[in-house]
Amino acid sequence: MALLNEFFLELPMEGLFSDMAKRINAFRIIRPNVRLTDMGINDMTNPMPPAVTEAMHKAVNDMADNTKLNGNGPEQGYEFLRDAVIKNDFNPRGIHLIPNEIFINDGVKSEIGNIGDVLRGDNTIGVMDPIYPIYIESNVISGRAGIFSGGRWSNVSYMTCNEANGFTPMPPEYPIDIVYLCSPNNPSGAAYSKGQLKKWVDYALKNNTLILFDASYEAYIQSPDIPHSIYEIRGAKKVAIELRCFSRTAGFSDLRCGYTVIPKELTIQTLDGRKVQMNAIWSRRQSIRSGGVSYVTQCAAAATYSDAGKEQLRRTREYYMDNARLMRRVLSNMDMKIYGGEHIPYLWIKIPPGMSSWNFFERLLYCTNVICTPGNVFGPGGEGYVRLSAFARREDCEEAVRRMKDCLG
Repeated sequence: MALLNEFFLELPMEGLFSDMAKRINAFRIIRPNVRLTDMGINDMTNPMPPAVTEAMHKAVNDMADNTKLNGNGPEQGYEFLRDAVIKNDFNPRGIHLIPNEIFINDGVKSEIGNIGDVLRGDNTIGVMDPIYPIYIESNVISGRAGIFSGGRWSNVSYMTCNEANGFTPMPPEYPIDIVYLCSPNNPSGAAYSKGQLKKWVDYALKNNTLILFDASYEAYIQSPDIPHSIYEIRGAKKVAIELRCFSRTAGFSDLRCGYTVIPKELTIQTLDGRKVQMNAIWSRRQSIRSGGVSYVTQCAAAATYSDAGKEQLRRTREYYMDNARLMRRVLSNMDMKIYGGEHIPYLWIKIPPGMSSWNFFERLLYCTNVICTPGNVFGPGGEGYVRLSAFARREDCEEAVRRMKDCLG
C-alpha cells in the first residue's frame, strides 16, 4: 500500500492567494463591465529584451544543426553560464567563486523547497515576518514547521519586520538552525545594510546556523551602501547559501531560470557531529534529482550579461522603479504611511487603523477597481498592510494612484 506524506495535509488546501483570486472573480461576476487595474501582480509586464530573444533564436537554430547540437547538459548548468554569473555578479564586488560553486536551476521558488531534501526534519527554522509564503510552506511539507495554531506554526521563529526595526529584524538571543533572509525584502521592500548583515553572519558563525539568503531582487538596489550579496560579508561563505533568479531581473517568469551559490567552505553537520561539505552533498543531490535547465534557456540567461543585454535590462528595471517612484510620490500626499519603492518595485502601505488587510483589499477593489495584495498573505506580521506592485504598465500605475487619491484622499 502506498502511503501519503501526511505533512501535506497540514497545509491548507487553498492558500490566501487563492482567496484573493476568489474575491476578484466574485467581483467580476457582479460587475462584468468594470475594468480592473491589477497592482497586486507579482510578475513582469514588459517583454524580454532583444538581446535575450535573439540568443534564444540562435540557440534553437543550434539544436537543429548536427555540428552544434547539444544533448543532455550538465545537471549543475553549462559552464558558459556559470562563468558569466561569477564574472558579472560576484567578481566586481570582490567575491571570488569557482564554477562548481554555482548551480543553475529553474528558480528560487522550487530551489527553496529542494534544499529541504538534504536537511533533517527536526531542524528549527526562523523566517522574516512578513515574507513570501514558500519559505514556510516548504518546511511544512518536510515536517519542520510543527502545528498550525492562531495563524502561526509552532516550530517556526517569526522574526517580526515592523516600523520599529525598519523591517530588518536582527538575530534573536537564542540559536536557530536554519534562517531565511530576503534582501531586498518581498513584500516590505527593506534591504539590509552591510553592518546589519554582519550581525547575522556573526550570529550564524557562533550558533552553527545555516542562512538561506534570497537575493532575487538585488539588481534593483539603488544605494551603494546596500550589499547585493551576503558574500560581501567576511565569513559568510562558511554559513550561507545564496539564491538568485532571472525572473524579476530579466523577465524570465515563464522561462524559469535562476541559480544557487553553495561555497566549498560551507559545511553541514550530522547528528553525530561530523561536518560534511554542503557543496558535495548538493552536487550529488543534483545528479540524482535534476535534469538540468534547457540549453536554450541557459543561452538566454547568458545573454543578459552581454553589453547589449545589460543596457536593455537596466532600462527595463529603471522603468519599473520609475513606476514605484511615481506611485510613492502621489500616495505619500495621502493619509497613509508608504514604505518600500526604494530598492524594489513594491510599495508596502500601512492601512488606516480599524481596518484589516482584507477590509482594505475589498475597499480598494470596490471603490477604486484596483487590485492590491493584502499583507496577511505574507504572514501574521503583514496584517495592517497591503502591497502594491510597480511591475506594471506606466499607464496602469498612473490610473491606479489617481483612482486611489480620488476615493481615499
